[in-house]
Amino acid sequence: MEQKSSNITWQQSMVTRQDRNRRNGHGSLALWFTGLSGAGKSTLALTLEKALHDRGIGSYVLDGDNIRHGLNRDLGFSEEDRKENLRRIGEVSKLFADAGLVVLSAFISPDEQDRRMVRELFAPGEFAEVYVKCSLEECEKRDPKGLYKKARSGQIRNFTGIDAKYDVPGSPELVIDTERTPVEEAVRLLLGYLEERNVLANG
Repeated sequence: MEQKSSNITWQQSMVTRQDRNRRNGHGSLALWFTGLSGAGKSTLALTLEKALHDRGIGSYVLDGDNIRHGLNRDLGFSEEDRKENLRRIGEVSKLFADAGLVVLSAFISPDEQDRRMVRELFAPGEFAEVYVKCSLEECEKRDPKGLYKKARSGQIRNFTGIDAKYDVPGSPELVIDTERTPVEEAVRLLLGYLEERNVLANG
């Protein structure tokens, strides 16, 4: 996106991310949960957040619906607005990670190019994509918000999986198949990944 403001200067903090990690006693990272509506992104992010909190790890969930209640309430669901929605939350996720938190961002984010745009905001090792895998058939069976029913009846247009595409991630850091993996086991896998990345230890 074009920078519209001029005569601005980035103010460098006197406290580094590494300083915050040492103070917190753990590392920081952005986990980006992507998948179809109903795949279980928010459930995994929220359950993982609780598990991290119980371990004394500073974390925060940025959820698609919640963000559209506030920060991105001015955006709709056109292709341009969806791209801007992800750009903004990518920038916010970067700030949260820089502040020393494990930020858990749960967004459908169907477009591979948009997800790449978000990834490129981060330095290597600061971002991890989690593909929450679930078949369209199972997501429709779950349909926790009744959105698939509305999409099938024509009440919602450009709905991902129905009349809008979802680009399956080609090389995510982690794949969680929620049709085969219970939530508790999925959270164990996520914690194991964070341990491997030394995020749960002093950063």
